[in-house]
Amino acid sequence: MQQVCIVDAQAVCSLGDNLDEIWKSLYIGKTAIKPVTRFETKNYTSNLAACINDLKASNNNSLIHSLLEKLFKNLKDIPKDPFILTASTKSGIDNLELIRKNKDADYNDLFLFNLPHIVSKKLGLPVSGINISAACASSTIAAIYAYEMIAFGQISSAVICFIDIVTEFVFSGFSSLKALSKKGANPFDKNRDGLTIGEGAGIIILMSEERAKKEGRKILAKIIGSGIANDATHVTAPAKDGCGLIYAIKKGLDRAILNPKEIDAISAHGTGTVYNDKMELTAFENVFKDIKIPIHSVKGAIGHTLGAAGGIEIAIGVKTILNQTVPPTCNLIDPEYDFIFNKPIEIPIKYLLKTNSGFGGINAALILARNQ
Repeated sequence: MQQVCIVDAQAVCSLGDNLDEIWKSLYIGKTAIKPVTRFETKNYTSNLAACINDLKASNNNSLIHSLLEKLFKNLKDIPKDPFILTASTKSGIDNLELIRKNKDADYNDLFLFNLPHIVSKKLGLPVSGINISAACASSTIAAIYAYEMIAFGQISSAVICFIDIVTEFVFSGFSSLKALSKKGANPFDKNRDGLTIGEGAGIIILMSEERAKKEGRKILAKIIGSGIANDATHVTAPAKDGCGLIYAIKKGLDRAILNPKEIDAISAHGTGTVYNDKMELTAFENVFKDIKIPIHSVKGAIGHTLGAAGGIEIAIGVKTILNQTVPPTCNLIDPEYDFIFNKPIEIPIKYLLKTNSGFGGINAALILARNQ
């Protein structure tokens, strides 16, 4: 079995154009949630989202192109022969809105299967790889897929690129489900009232430890365990007993050869909806019993970036480990659980658990480890 290393991690979202900017804003508890100006919201249940202010499309192209170009400015040394995985729930769905309005737009941006080609072309790499679309656990599952392939010696490097944007199409869907917060998402707060849509993109580069050392790469963190499970309960609602997430976490712990008390921090999915947050806390209580572990969610700061959420949160998880600091859960006033904080917490962090859940009963868990 190969050790799997994270040798680069970058992200762009409403809090910043690179991971350092995002971390600094998270650390001080800044939120990017504000009224939407990209489209009219008067017919929807909320007017709030976490959009990237200067994101503009050109020549009727999807916004994903502008966002990817912004992201790729942060990259320095891409492997020449990586396996490419992308993750998204909707890709360039904004072009569907242009087409509906009889404007010239590229149909290719609509197709999820075309996203790996778009990414590889922009990076100047051979076309390869696949897109993972698994609801809001998409990028976490893409990272797990790459981790498994490297661990079992099928590949030696992988580029995982994840992206989703705020569009009226997506916004209207969550509005119809009455899932949008009217005041801005406040995950794990007793008075939470829903999620806030956000947008962002990111990239994670994985390598086998052998290759990373051979190329002189700096190892930021390692992936040492993962689990995926489906609770098979409902199209949009999670199983209230958290059975799917419990299984995914336990599988990840088994793979990492860890016991629950060795986890130092949890980066939760934490959308801010009543049922998701309750389900997660139920699952954590089942697995960790009376062990007091700091839990945080970034979605009160950057919104729910859909298929990109897990990937962006993995990148932030790398920063969490490097800085030995759990970032605050933004907008938190009255926490549902004692070990969720609205301020940064400096603690020794050797192992971090990352969880994500999505529509269709999807649950994913991944364990990051500090490089020793």
